[in-house]
Amino acid sequence: MNNFEQNLSKLEKLTLDIKRADISLEDALLDFEQGIQLARGMEKELDKIEGKIQLLMNQPDSSTGEAPELGLFSAVDQSGTEGEPVRGTRQ
Repeated sequence: MNNFEQNLSKLEKLTLDIKRADISLEDALLDFEQGIQLARGMEKELDKIEGKIQLLMNQPDSSTGEAPELGLFSAVDQSGTEGEPVRGTRQ
C-alpha cells in the first residue's frame, strides 16, 4: 500500500506541475503521459485490492460456516435508516 501512496503523491505533484503558468507545452505533455501511466498502474492495484476484499467478504466464517455480517458496510441515508450496501463508485 505504501507504493500506492507514493504513486498518488507523484500524481498529485504532476497535476500541480501541469497547472503551472510557466510550464512549456513539451514538459506538460511529458507530465501528462507520466500521470496517465501512474493512474493506470494505480487502477490495476486498486482492482487487485478490490478482488481480495471480495474474496474475504464472501468467505464463510470458519467457526459458524456462515457468510459474514455486512451490516457495517450498509449506507445510512439522511433519514438515518440503513440502505443498500455501499459499493465502489470508481469509474
